Amino acid sequence: MSAAFKELPLDLARSLGFLSRLPVPARYFEGHDGSMGRTARAFPLAGLVIAAPSAALLGLLPHRPETALLLALLALGLSTLLSGALHEDGLADSADGLFGGRDREHALTIMKDSRIGAYGVIALILSFGLRTAALAALLASAAPLLAPLTLLAAASLSRAFMVWHWQTLSPARPGGTAAAVGQPSIASRNLALVMGAALALLLSRLTPAPPLAVLVAFAVSAFAALLFARKVRRTIGGHTGDTIGATQQITETAFLCALAVVL
Repeated sequence: MSAAFKELPLDLARSLGFLSRLPVPARYFEGHDGSMGRTARAFPLAGLVIAAPSAALLGLLPHRPETALLLALLALGLSTLLSGALHEDGLADSADGLFGGRDREHALTIMKDSRIGAYGVIALILSFGLRTAALAALLASAAPLLAPLTLLAAASLSRAFMVWHWQTLSPARPGGTAAAVGQPSIASRNLALVMGAALALLLSRLTPAPPLAVLVAFAVSAFAALLFARKVRRTIGGHTGDTIGATQQITETAFLCALAVVL
């Protein structure tokens, strides 16, 4: 095993410390300068860990058609709690800035504002509503593991797209949070994408979901990432911490909804 892969558990621990509220021992950060150039490659694995309790909730609790919405919302609420609403905050700020800003500087100013506007509220409602409805539809299927495994697949793949967005676009604010921790290397981006896609396909193959349906969901999620990156580039010229988080929400929603629709 190469030295790079031997350090993957270390990168996973640091990724969890960056992406979640899960307790990570301080020893994993000793001597670390905070750079995410290599660490970001473990984001898809971190997504699995963060979503695992929610997936267990969906898989272990008994459910009926009339309780599917409730269980789906509880699962998403748990994931949000474990992530500290990091990605939801990014989605809301991005929506306010990208759609409410008059120009680049105004958009960036709005995104730094801690207050939430109408676009941010609407984006959060749609994110939770669409993902809850999609998970509820998957729970209503005859396959008991379809919803929990799909949630894990979406969590992993969406965090791989975060790395892609982060690496592909230049920083919109040289002094911003995302710029301060560096940019993922091309090797980290490629490994994250391969890992996210492989984990999503593997987890999906453990369910009765047809391979074509999984590929369609994957394609829709990738297309959503491309469209959002294009909007970000044209509006503010590059990524911010908010747009990185928004990428996770957008691509996870796209994957879940597409799979629920095509099945």
